[in-house]
Amino acid sequence: MTKILYLHGFASSADSTKANQISSFINKEMKKTKILIPDLNNNIKHAHDQIKFIIKQECPTAFMGSSLGGFYGTYFSEKYNLPCVNINPAIPPLDMSGYLGENTNYSTGEKFTIDQKQLDFLNAMSKSIKKIKKPENFMTLVQSGDEVLNYKQALAYYAGSQIDVTYGGNHSFDGFDNYLEKIQVFLNLH
Repeated sequence: MTKILYLHGFASSADSTKANQISSFINKEMKKTKILIPDLNNNIKHAHDQIKFIIKQECPTAFMGSSLGGFYGTYFSEKYNLPCVNINPAIPPLDMSGYLGENTNYSTGEKFTIDQKQLDFLNAMSKSIKKIKKPENFMTLVQSGDEVLNYKQALAYYAGSQIDVTYGGNHSFDGFDNYLEKIQVFLNLH
């Protein structure tokens, strides 16, 4: 059985629109594919450890990630040599210094704190994936209208991978459901 680990973005949840769309598509269309969509911890180090634990327990065969989840997906894809689909991914080096202090999870309303230790940990992760080694493992979906991340940086970082650019759109990735069949083909889902 194919197992996909979907990693949502910063201050989001497993109940995000994209997570629900991919989950619904897989559960309806593919009998030999399981999708795992955890609620990632808001603490960066705890989220990393949580993902590591899920990988050990579930042995996913592919990753999907959006924004910071795309960064996590890239990190673990490189570590385990597994395919990864990224949606408007955050790429190294990450500057999340603007989030130091108290934040609010957009989906749950939960308050949480980002401290310098977490940013230092994220920086160490970034340094380990400055350049991807296996571009063929990646499908990258970006929209030029992303108001949070510069899509051109993602194009340069994932050069050599399968890249799909939509001009316009936004960070939430408008029309994500139109890409589900492309994702199915890339990950060879059944």
